[in-house]
Amino acid sequence: MTLRHMRIFAEVYRTRNVTHAARNLHMTQPAVTRAIQELEQHYGVRLFERLYRHLSPTEAAQRLYAQAVYLLDTFDHMEAAMRDWDSLGVVRVGATVTLGSTILPVLARRFAALYPGIELQAKVANGSVLAEALCENQLDLALLENSVSVPDLHIEPIGTDCLCAVLAPAHPLAQQAALTLQQLVGGPLLLREPGSTAREVLEHACAEQGLALHPAWESVSTAALVQAAAQQLGVAILPEQLAAADARTGLVCTRPIRDAAMTRRHVVAWHKEKYLTASMRRFITLCRSAAEAAKKFKPGQILVVPFTTNATLPFMREAAGIITEEAGTNSHSAIVGLTLGKAVIVGATNATRTLKDGMAK
Repeated sequence: MTLRHMRIFAEVYRTRNVTHAARNLHMTQPAVTRAIQELEQHYGVRLFERLYRHLSPTEAAQRLYAQAVYLLDTFDHMEAAMRDWDSLGVVRVGATVTLGSTILPVLARRFAALYPGIELQAKVANGSVLAEALCENQLDLALLENSVSVPDLHIEPIGTDCLCAVLAPAHPLAQQAALTLQQLVGGPLLLREPGSTAREVLEHACAEQGLALHPAWESVSTAALVQAAAQQLGVAILPEQLAAADARTGLVCTRPIRDAAMTRRHVVAWHKEKYLTASMRRFITLCRSAAEAAKKFKPGQILVVPFTTNATLPFMREAAGIITEEAGTNSHSAIVGLTLGKAVIVGATNATRTLKDGMAK
């Protein structure tokens, strides 16, 4: 017996009339009659008494109807859930400590506002752990820095950041506008743990210059390294955007490292064999949107983006003004833009679609 038989039986039971059931099911009357007969033959019971041109359910039909309704409801719920999976499912996203502290929270808030039915599960760890999780299907997507050296992963650039020296304002090196690696390795260094992207970039830069690293501190916590730098325990080398807030308060100051490649790419990554659901593709599109808008930007223009994060800080600094689709006086664009002394408009619905390149200011 099939679900089709159960659906026909349930409709005949409800209407007590083969003709009405056939009309409701968009079937012919003989087809409905045949389905009921097949059910009766299969179970060896009479389901309906045909008296005075009316159908009267037997006790067997009453028992079968309760089970049929449960079966059909369960199947219909399963069908609906599977069809709506992409709008009601889960997206598992990983991020490095840097991107998990800066970009991911903004993306997550924006994603929740756009797709409230989709659950976003986040994991923050260093890049090597996240790359392994992608390969083991423990994550769907990950926000990483630089090109991961895992051939099974597909990566797509979404931004950049830069490592800098973080030190106390009273530190002797703070008197200089920029520092060299040679100067930095000569004193106590406060570094991220081995395996982190920041550490790998620094190790590569030192290897190119034949310099050895002897960290005084190693930590997974950026906040711990900033506090240690503030207490003049050494110089931390961290992403500029992670130290920016503490630098604005005067707790620490930041200095560029002028003789080494300290720029890192931000990428969204997933396994090459991963089936991307519509929900996952929506998150990737969200990552792309700000990156695409920033890519077209030129200094002195008005920056028009869906939202801003610390990754867009270099563009915000050079913008004549900032317009974002994301609303709220507590949004990143409102707080940081006004701190930078920029004119900011938030909540401009569809701004990235309406405002075209080359339009007059």
